[in-house]
Amino acid sequence: MTSPTADHGTALTDRVVASVEADPHRLVLGYSPWVGPWLTGAPEPLPADVLAGITFPSGRPLPPSLRRWLAYDTSLLRRFDWFGPEGDFAPRPMGKLADEEFGEPWGSCFAPLSDRFDECFLLPGGSDSRRVLATGEPDAHGEYPVFALDVDDIPCIMLMYPGLDVYLADTAGLITLRGEGYSDLADDRTYGPRMREHARHAFGGELHEECLPGEF
Repeated sequence: MTSPTADHGTALTDRVVASVEADPHRLVLGYSPWVGPWLTGAPEPLPADVLAGITFPSGRPLPPSLRRWLAYDTSLLRRFDWFGPEGDFAPRPMGKLADEEFGEPWGSCFAPLSDRFDECFLLPGGSDSRRVLATGEPDAHGEYPVFALDVDDIPCIMLMYPGLDVYLADTAGLITLRGEGYSDLADDRTYGPRMREHARHAFGGELHEECLPGEF
């Protein structure tokens, strides 16, 4: 870590972009080669005039990290179905995303979350689990949370990152996280306050929820 400013939002994403530019064809996930490299060719930025006026379909603003990343490249997120055939954002409600990713019987466990998380996007990561950015209430840095959906043992949703900025930085190897739990960043000096802010918005202060049919 360097400075508080460099640890969040656009500045942190700038560092990710510089890291990817230095080795653009390295694998996104060393443990999961099927995801592929960060870039398969040259970067495909979103045109500046489009980026200037774009919002999510809900009307919610883009987080600073996503705006910076799209100024560099759209191709990675296209590979994970962030965009529809016309180039517009193509979010899914949480339940639909889980159903399409996990199938039954697991997918239906997450269906009740769709009212709370109605605009979600899949990110690389996990094997039995998935990483999902969900728009909603932003934190003090204008960032939306990234959750882990897990179906190993008891299906549950867990707050994993306080924003796309931190997700990208961790995935690119720019920060080192302590522990192996999904929500360990809640105890981090730098990112803990943001994690707890999202926990209040999403789960009434908790870091996770079990997702069992009929319990919501």
